[in-house]
Amino acid sequence: MSAFGWASIARLGLVQMALGAIVVLTTSTLNRVMVVELALPALLPGVLVALHYAVQVARPRMGFGSDVGGRRTPWIVGGMVVLACGGVLAALATVWMGTHPVAGMALALLAFAMVGLGVSAAGTSLLVLLAKRVPEGRRAGAATLVWMMMIAGFALTAGLAGHWLDPYTPTRLLMVSTGVSLLALLLAAVALRGLEGPVSGAATVDRDSPRKPQFREALAQVWNEPVARRFTIFVFVSMLAYSAQDLILEPFAGTVFGYTPGESTQLSGVQHGGVLGGMLLVALAGAIGARFKHHAVLRHIGSLRGWTIGGCLASALALLALTFAGLQGEGWHLKTTVFALGVANGAFSIGAIGSMMRLAAEGRQAREGVRMGLWGAAQAVAFGLGGLVGTGASDLARWLIASPGVAYAMVFALQALAFVLSAWLAWRLAAPAPRAPSVTGFHHAGESFAPGSSPRPQS
Repeated sequence: MSAFGWASIARLGLVQMALGAIVVLTTSTLNRVMVVELALPALLPGVLVALHYAVQVARPRMGFGSDVGGRRTPWIVGGMVVLACGGVLAALATVWMGTHPVAGMALALLAFAMVGLGVSAAGTSLLVLLAKRVPEGRRAGAATLVWMMMIAGFALTAGLAGHWLDPYTPTRLLMVSTGVSLLALLLAAVALRGLEGPVSGAATVDRDSPRKPQFREALAQVWNEPVARRFTIFVFVSMLAYSAQDLILEPFAGTVFGYTPGESTQLSGVQHGGVLGGMLLVALAGAIGARFKHHAVLRHIGSLRGWTIGGCLASALALLALTFAGLQGEGWHLKTTVFALGVANGAFSIGAIGSMMRLAAEGRQAREGVRMGLWGAAQAVAFGLGGLVGTGASDLARWLIASPGVAYAMVFALQALAFVLSAWLAWRLAAPAPRAPSVTGFHHAGESFAPGSSPRPQS
């Protein structure tokens, strides 16, 4: 199989965009309708979003299924079908809640579970396809392009759906959700057509085992790989630190700095702008490192290991700055600090995703899907817990401490410590010994993750 060029990577980005379009409509727009238009408790959408994360513990099993079959496209398309159906059912459940609340809530539980399962099947196999077919020098850029297209899907869907939903009626909500789901499914199917190509029989065989393994056996084999196990712990800790700040940054700006709702929303935009800047920075560094891979100094600029560790440490420093901001209060350059946090988060994210793509193809053969699924499950659980941990810790701190600024400062300091721990975990990762080239036609063994070693890009 040939390596993916930028056109093929962009086609996978379109799939990620389609996936994001359904998810943002389900987890954001429908939640607002439940709370505002239907006057339901805010706990309800919170439970539904948590459910959509919880069911993603199925990611390793779905990754195993794609490993056994050898082809990723059926799992991506099947996941998109389940996701689209879940999006339509979620809208129908929301409309139903207006007249039959209990029945609507029951249907919503099923719908959000389907959304989580669809994301698990499609997202896991998409990442594995990227990991197996994108060469080392393009991984940072590929991760940036795909994730930026997903963010574009978020923004485009939110903007258009918001326009089409006014003035709000239940029928209009159902029509918009159904239209978005169908268009997203069609876009994904067209983008994937003929992309993966034929898969040779060698791709489906685990050459380390004479028989077809069971899922539990395959999961145990992956968990027993030191790198896979350590990277799972790193993903969980770093994503917990990453997501814990999401739900407290705007309340912090309003409580301590007196920001209005509009100003705090703009502050969130400043952070997202920083995230995009950090992603582009790593992509540019990766391109320079690949272009000058034989240069003694410039080849290290694109080190995914370096950007992962450095991004974690920079995120910790930015959160430490927010700690001082909470202690000082008004007069601190909050927007500058939040922008810096966004840049650090974006750099760390692309470094981690690029490392994930590289490490997924290393170790025991025919286990790429299980590895990627294991790390995806760790990320989903961390995101589900992150909001609860961040908001719960801030509520507890404010209950124990009279000054809101000091309370928020303590929470930001704990998040900074979590990012420092994440950097240490990333530094401790050690890559397995290089093996023969994979069936994709290029080496997966990239830079070394051994503690204290210098990254060594390979062709």
